[in-house]
Amino acid sequence: MIGIVRLALQRPYTFIVMAVLILIFGVSAALRTPVDIFPDINVPVVSVVFSYSGLSPDDMAGRVVTFYERGLTTSVGDIEHIESQSIPNYGIIKIFFQPTVNINAALAEVTAMSQTVLKQMPAGITPPTILSFNASSVPILQLALSSKSLPDTTLFDDGSSFIRPQLASVAGASIPLPYGGKVRQVQADLNQQALHTYGISANDVINALSIQNLTTPIGTQKIGKFEYKVNLNGSPSAINDFNDLPVKTVNGTVITMRDVAYVHDGAPPQTNVVHVDGQNAVLLSIVKSGATSTLAIISQVKQLLPAIRATLPPSLNISAVGDQSSFVTSAVSGVMREGLIAAALTALMILLFIGSWRSTVIIITSIPLAILASVAALSALGETINIMTLGGLALAVGILVDDATVTIENINWHLERGKDVTTAIMDGARQIVVPATVSLMCICIAFVPMVGLGGVAGYLFRPLPKPCCSRWWRLTCCRAPWCPPWRTICCGRTPRRHPAAGFWSASSRDLSAISSGFAPTIAALCSCACKIAAGWLSDSWPSPLSRLRWCLCWGRIFSPAPMADR
Repeated sequence: MIGIVRLALQRPYTFIVMAVLILIFGVSAALRTPVDIFPDINVPVVSVVFSYSGLSPDDMAGRVVTFYERGLTTSVGDIEHIESQSIPNYGIIKIFFQPTVNINAALAEVTAMSQTVLKQMPAGITPPTILSFNASSVPILQLALSSKSLPDTTLFDDGSSFIRPQLASVAGASIPLPYGGKVRQVQADLNQQALHTYGISANDVINALSIQNLTTPIGTQKIGKFEYKVNLNGSPSAINDFNDLPVKTVNGTVITMRDVAYVHDGAPPQTNVVHVDGQNAVLLSIVKSGATSTLAIISQVKQLLPAIRATLPPSLNISAVGDQSSFVTSAVSGVMREGLIAAALTALMILLFIGSWRSTVIIITSIPLAILASVAALSALGETINIMTLGGLALAVGILVDDATVTIENINWHLERGKDVTTAIMDGARQIVVPATVSLMCICIAFVPMVGLGGVAGYLFRPLPKPCCSRWWRLTCCRAPWCPPWRTICCGRTPRRHPAAGFWSASSRDLSAISSGFAPTIAALCSCACKIAAGWLSDSWPSPLSRLRWCLCWGRIFSPAPMADR
């Protein structure tokens, strides 16, 4: 460290250029580093969802989920554990992989195995839906769709078919299906009494709909110099036309669909409900996926909302709720505010008690440079700006203020002893190197248990000590080499006496006289430290004897006789 200070004195402008580079790269890192709520929790999970209408949970567990889990253990590697859930019509399997797994290869293995296991499952089952996500994939914004005039099916259809495709262009955003509303579905309500009267079964109705609702490509026909598109009347063009389809001929009479059923625009039974101001609504969640900044995703979504509203009915209201960017913004602004307050108060303290505007300038410039160096180091380590890293920066600001104050005050003390600037800087730096290094090591040791954390807790808390422990970088690149050259440039090679130096010296002598009165008390407390600690740790005065021992201990400290013996 002393060698770095000596080099900084010999080549001051080199380190000033280095400080400018820290400023450039630090600001660039602060602008480009993703801003998120929590650190990236790399717990890779693949979710597999089987759907089979009408299948009970017992049959889903015994005939679908069990076979699939057996196939996973023999065909897919790096599995940590498997969780499954069987509910009516659905079977959900969550596959948790090891943190070091290649998620793309694991996803390919799961997809390939899902196709081969279908032969062992009930006939007619469709391939499962496979989703890949991790613990960091959380909703960061929700769009509530509501209207006083539009039905629930229109709200769901607008959210699923019109809003989701337009939001798919937002980088790092994943939009699942909406919550609430009703799924639009063309339904045929059978009249059981009419079916019994005409002797028609439900299968007859299904067959009639199947063979008369076909999409058949025909092509074109060129007649003369024109080429016409040929359409086949294989499917009704309107929902009401389904009621005119023939079902069966009974005793020479053609029975149509309206005689035994009613085809209409409907919806299946609703399984979830969303209310906004007491009215039915649809909730569209924006889920963060990937390493994109949370603030960037929310900003892009809000920029697209005016264009999306222009394509929707005027009576449809879109409101953004559950905006998580406010927490991140408040955390970032809080750290910036604390840093500015710390720099201002430290500079004011240096200006008042040392009386040097040059030292004040050094403090104002060194603290922001150190924070920017930490942000650049975090960006180089692949971390994001989140609650944990911001908390570490907030802790480091206080430590940084102490270092800057001690460094400047110690150099100024040597200058007041009549030493030249270079000697004062070298002697001051030499005196504080060992204490500062030891205190730094003690602080880093306090964070060592966090390094051993595993699982989700490890991903959450391991980024916390990085800003504090990266203080090694700030200690080397900001305080030690930055203060000496700047102090040399400001003061020159000869120290300058401040006009109010006499006042400050007198104040310092008065403070020294006051503080010297505490020396006997401090010495007495240090000599009885073990007894005082034992009394302090006593369990809430469990007995009168403990209270008596505590009083005797304090009496020995402050009584004149024991002090005279010492």
